[in-house]
Amino acid sequence: MRNLKSTTLLFELSQPGRRGATLPVCDVPVPSAIELIPAAARAASPPPLPEVAEPEVIRHFTNLSTLNMSVDTHFYPLGSCTMKYNSKRNERMAALPGIADLHPLAPEETIQGLLELLYELQHMLAEISGLPAVSLQPAAGAHGELTALMVAAAYFRHQQQPRTKVLAPDSAHGTNPASARMAGFEFVTVKSNASGFVDLEDLAAKLDDSVAVFMITNPSTLGLFDRQVGQIAKMVHDRGGLIYLDGANMNAILGITRPGDFGADMMHYNPHKTFSGPHGGGGPGAGPICVAEKLAPYLPTPIVVREEGSEVRVQGSGTDDRTSSLNPEPRTLNPLPIAFCAVLATLGWKRTKRITRLVVLPEFQGLGIGPRLAETVAAAEVAKGNRVTITASHPSILAWCSRSPRWKYLGLKKTGSTRQQLGQRTIRCSTGRAVASFEFVPDQ
Repeated sequence: MRNLKSTTLLFELSQPGRRGATLPVCDVPVPSAIELIPAAARAASPPPLPEVAEPEVIRHFTNLSTLNMSVDTHFYPLGSCTMKYNSKRNERMAALPGIADLHPLAPEETIQGLLELLYELQHMLAEISGLPAVSLQPAAGAHGELTALMVAAAYFRHQQQPRTKVLAPDSAHGTNPASARMAGFEFVTVKSNASGFVDLEDLAAKLDDSVAVFMITNPSTLGLFDRQVGQIAKMVHDRGGLIYLDGANMNAILGITRPGDFGADMMHYNPHKTFSGPHGGGGPGAGPICVAEKLAPYLPTPIVVREEGSEVRVQGSGTDDRTSSLNPEPRTLNPLPIAFCAVLATLGWKRTKRITRLVVLPEFQGLGIGPRLAETVAAAEVAKGNRVTITASHPSILAWCSRSPRWKYLGLKKTGSTRQQLGQRTIRCSTGRAVASFEFVPDQ
């Protein structure tokens, strides 16, 4: 039974004088807040925080948590960025005392285990991407985009090339133009062709000596791998620009191909999408970036390096051309050890191709769960006395319906939209292509 009272706002539950905890008397001298906080930083009055007891706080947030999507309660609905099951095994390993309980300012000689883990992770990410230099600094995917573009800006400043533009396809993530503007560039959109790939003619028309970076998500948000990517890279490189790969859909190509091999100069990983890190909620987050060798001097510091011998340490800035530290005091390393556990401890980093097969093959070889789920829903609707028809153009649905004896072929027509009829519900989507109609016929 859901406790609806405990999902009431904490401000509405507040009662003057209630407290969630009683702290013991401090056994060391306590300076006055007035002595510690400058007058300009002090508020005129205390903030109007809710006053609630501990049980009310626990009930409130526990009940709110039951409204969330989670691996324990739901099938995760977000599929645009190849989301997948996040194994609790990796969470447990990343919560071990030698990782989770470390102080952020602990001396390097006392955290050699964690530094070794991060050092090895850098090498894994470099090998998987085909880009040799790595920074674990960025705290999220979009933060990784921004960091990479700042690296590009530092590179071109050092080369004394006044490049001002960033290009990206119209299928790009919304964070791409935002990151470009924050890094000081003008953002220009490149059109897609009828197949959903980059329009090479439009790219050529907008590509000039003022272009610093072309950003591409490959596979794209449309789920398409742009096979022109090698040609795109050559076009951009011939004009002196750089290729940035948005790694949002990296686990669709993990171990199959490497961005560095098809022309990328920079990329970021989303550990929560590719390596089972936690997702959303404001943190913790991570967005490591990998770059080509020529861009390594411009990566933000610190970077984990190995000294001669066996000690691992954190290297500070080695050149004035480096990008400033983007995350000077990271308070949560959680996603990075989880990524290490997912790549090395679970599969072994040389077997990452298996991740891609587990992610992609159920969708493209087994025809996915979509047609099977539609058939289950259709059978339930027919049992209620409803007639069920489906008008489809997606290859997997067409293949399924044409093979299954439970779907009767009604005909083919050219249309500007598809219509899926389930009982009284109609779902339309624009296609502008030939579509086939089928009627569901239950088993006799």
